Amino acid sequence: MMSFLRVLLASVLVLVSVGSPARTVWRCQRDGTVSIATAPEPGSQCTAKTLDDNSAVVPNIWGALGVFHGTLYQREQDGKTVYSTRNLPGSVKVQEFTVATPAASPAHVGFGKIGQPQLGIYRREFASAASKTGLDEAWLRAIAHAESYYAADAVSMKGAKGVMQLMPDVISDYGVADPFSAKQSILAGAKYLKALETRYEGDRILASAAYNAGSGAVTQYGGVPPYAETREYVAKVNELYTRYRKAMGLAPRSIELAPAR
Repeated sequence: MMSFLRVLLASVLVLVSVGSPARTVWRCQRDGTVSIATAPEPGSQCTAKTLDDNSAVVPNIWGALGVFHGTLYQREQDGKTVYSTRNLPGSVKVQEFTVATPAASPAHVGFGKIGQPQLGIYRREFASAASKTGLDEAWLRAIAHAESYYAADAVSMKGAKGVMQLMPDVISDYGVADPFSAKQSILAGAKYLKALETRYEGDRILASAAYNAGSGAVTQYGGVPPYAETREYVAKVNELYTRYRKAMGLAPRSIELAPAR
């Protein structure tokens, strides 16, 4: 009879205990949604994640913060019993769950002095990424400035890497071979930021909050999460965006800061 592991991971998961201290689960992405499963899902882009039952800290493999609600399903795949948080054909509902992502797994910090706009750094890379994604280059630069101050070799205490401080899940989802390549980091960061903009219908307040704290936290609180770090981050990016627009000779714009909830 199956027993559930002590971890529901970063947003979920239940696994069958097989007596091994370490096991592999899969983070699968499809149609803009993410699921966790005990085997790769057909039709999804999946990345293997190794979990250690003896680890002192539970990893956040969901890539966001907050409290999540969902359902665990069971199905047969290639002659084996598979568990997943996605309801695929042939699945049977096992149980509903509510789980909070680990408190020790936030994304970026990106604080420090605001500083002046730096337009001479990676000119081609930012111009190209902005053109390919349709992003405002000043907005993209504001995020990069806040995240790493353009340091291609930057690594945060939370594991974010490169100019755009990409978290491991973003690196995987956007096929980044070298997160310390400024060109790859900037383009992947632009694609991710564009996806957030699309998700929040052009609301840069929510997009910047999600870039910092994760979409789960934005959903949980119905807006900018009440985390001091995130609210300061949004304010910082807002100021940087204004400064970059001015430095680039563009009309002033502000993303404004949503009221606390």
